[in-house]
Amino acid sequence: MNKGKLGLWILTALVVGNMVGSGIFMLPRSLSEAASPAGVLGAWLLTGFGVLMTALVFGNLGTRKPELSGGPQIYAKELFKPGSQASILSGFMASWGYWIGNLAGNIAIITTFAGYLSTFFPILTSRAELFTIGSFTLKVGNALTFMVCTMLLWCTHFIILKGIEQAGKLNFVATAAKVAGFMLFIIVGLFAFQKANILPFVAPRADEAGATIGLFGQINNAAVATLWAFIGVESAVVFASRAKRKVDVKRATILGLFIALAIYIGISTLVMGMLEQQVLVTSEKPLIDAIETVLGPVGGKLLAAVGLISLFGSTIGWVMLSAEVPHQAAKQGLFIPAFLKEGKKGIPTFSLIVTNLLGQLFIFSTVSNSISAAFDFVIYIATLSYLVPYFIASVFQLKLVITGETYEDGKGRMLDAIIATLSTLYSIWVIIAGTADLKTFAFGMILLASGIFFYGTMKHHPLYEQK
Repeated sequence: MNKGKLGLWILTALVVGNMVGSGIFMLPRSLSEAASPAGVLGAWLLTGFGVLMTALVFGNLGTRKPELSGGPQIYAKELFKPGSQASILSGFMASWGYWIGNLAGNIAIITTFAGYLSTFFPILTSRAELFTIGSFTLKVGNALTFMVCTMLLWCTHFIILKGIEQAGKLNFVATAAKVAGFMLFIIVGLFAFQKANILPFVAPRADEAGATIGLFGQINNAAVATLWAFIGVESAVVFASRAKRKVDVKRATILGLFIALAIYIGISTLVMGMLEQQVLVTSEKPLIDAIETVLGPVGGKLLAAVGLISLFGSTIGWVMLSAEVPHQAAKQGLFIPAFLKEGKKGIPTFSLIVTNLLGQLFIFSTVSNSISAAFDFVIYIATLSYLVPYFIASVFQLKLVITGETYEDGKGRMLDAIIATLSTLYSIWVIIAGTADLKTFAFGMILLASGIFFYGTMKHHPLYEQK
């Protein structure tokens, strides 16, 4: 009965593996740019608390509404009258935005993989010119990075085609290796920590116009970047229909969050103490640069190897997640009917192919941008795509509390109301902080709105053709 299903530890590994992906490798640089050490720590703690509230909402909904599987965006349809146009449209648009976010997130991990591979093959960062067409010049490093990213994407594709459970076990091994590697980094970092590097602990930052940003403003700016680190906390919820036991979904979500939070706060604090702030802000590989100050090039290569294993595992987890989201949404009658197609072993083959073909388009961003520039751009767009489904899940939890649905005995209703309120307020705050930049907001809205062109296919969905 449970053959091909995912147990507690594989689900936890998916949560940790999908959260501790590209963020841990690139965020120390992005955060130091946005905030002083006090601002960075404040952003981690505030985001950690907000995401904990959201994770508790996911875990609770997974237990109370196990039939609604496939991710937090699924709850959008439950906010309206069942079967109504508003219900279908909101579910479709939320699923579309969440899927696009997954696509972008997956490519951020793949581009980071190429960045860490350059430790062994420096030619990946070569600025030598290959050829020029008009105003576009293709550099050797960019061309090779594009090839590496493409190979990783399609290798992962064929691994998943062999079976979800086997891919999950491979992800588990990679996640175990990465957690062990990061624990070693933390031990080394404790000995190499230089207090002078994090001083002044509280310092103003300047925006593009030259205006001074205070501590709260820095926390605000860093919050969107730190949230990127927690994207993937809902991984167990997405795979709820494939879990051996429903209770494992909530346990895996909470356990995975705490493991990831410990790794994030430990490593980002130590990196700030191992590198001077000016060096950290310009680093393309902050963790490797930090470890090399202590153990030299050998240490850098060892950590790069851990990074590559980690990112490989994360790529498997994220490609699985990216393909599962539209497939499960289609099963709920909320996505393009073609995504219902399954191959052997229940693998969503059509969804997997389309997801990776679109991912391939995102990979073209590596042709003209540096790895860090491509990463920064992609995480902002992806993070905003996730915030709407997170907000929707929190509001749906509030609806259950208010109506009393699934609370026949009244047990836990007040506590769930507090958690859902805090999670909703947190989502609103980060949406406001993340959309302050008009260009990012506009691009995010265009990506979300592009889904409307495909909404017409919903009338051919088997669930609605019968009506």
